[in-house]
Amino acid sequence: MAFRKTLLTAAAASLLVAAAAKAEVELTVYTAVEAEDLKRYAETFNQDHPDIKINWVRDSTGIVTAKLLAEKNNPQADVVWGLAATSLLLLKTEGMLEPYAPKGVEKLDKKFVDKSTPPAWVGMDAWVASVCFNTVEGEKLGLPVPKTWKDLTKPVYKGHVIMPNPNSSGTGFLDVSSWLQLFGEKGGWEYMDALHENIARYTHSGSAPCKLAAAGEIPIGVSFAFRGAKSKAAGAPLEIVVPEEGVGWDMEATAIVAGTAKLEAAKTLVDWSISKKANEMYNTGYAVVAMPGVAKPVEFFPENLVDKMIDNDFEFAANNRAAILEEWQKRYDSKSDPKG
Repeated sequence: MAFRKTLLTAAAASLLVAAAAKAEVELTVYTAVEAEDLKRYAETFNQDHPDIKINWVRDSTGIVTAKLLAEKNNPQADVVWGLAATSLLLLKTEGMLEPYAPKGVEKLDKKFVDKSTPPAWVGMDAWVASVCFNTVEGEKLGLPVPKTWKDLTKPVYKGHVIMPNPNSSGTGFLDVSSWLQLFGEKGGWEYMDALHENIARYTHSGSAPCKLAAAGEIPIGVSFAFRGAKSKAAGAPLEIVVPEEGVGWDMEATAIVAGTAKLEAAKTLVDWSISKKANEMYNTGYAVVAMPGVAKPVEFFPENLVDKMIDNDFEFAANNRAAILEEWQKRYDSKSDPKG
């Protein structure tokens, strides 16, 4: 009898082990994080939570935002990890996010946390606009180094500037939103009309203009500062220009999609996403992260950049996003790259 009881206990234990093995939860996570970083994000998270598998759905900011809005009545994502805060504010106004205060949220810089209680989203890192100027190509063409946004509208730069399309790129949208804030609505569109005259093409990626400038394919790429610093550190002949009027910025942020059937696993991911370990991971790709004291200095990152970050009105950017993008499309889309 004791032998049979031992056998039953062993069988029960092996069934429990098998059940535990099958208990791996899969989360569908929508993201606009650079494709080359996704594997690292999942692996670092799985060091602490091997029982949660992440299935990534990755695209550029505009496309992920549009996909989430289209799925509003039948959500397919459990979590959004790494999307522009302006996009998450838009989803919040649509009632599509599950408010949640992750463990340790009080350790983050307050500007990285949604103002509602509990917050609908939490920030991860910030990316900041700048201009990548190829000094070798610029010299060949006799181009002066631009000092301001307005400089880029001068006839000398005609055909020598590329920037991201704001409909597909979060970097492009933060540029357009910042110009409307800096120059006013009328002045902002007048500025973009003049800039359009000098634009060679609009890319669908925020990092592409700087990568192309680094490769010498174009002298001037409107992009973001961290990409410029990385390209310069890799040997590209770049000057990273911080326009004197001030620069736009946005943050990548994380949120739980309302209605997820996997709420506990989603909360576990969001808790982890604001941890020190996660912030150290973000610092590999961003110079500014949500947790104070974590970010290490980045070689060639412009020293005055944080001072030049505008007092960004995220509510304005989110609430007017659709109208801004429609107007931009109507005026300038003729120079956009074909969609791949």
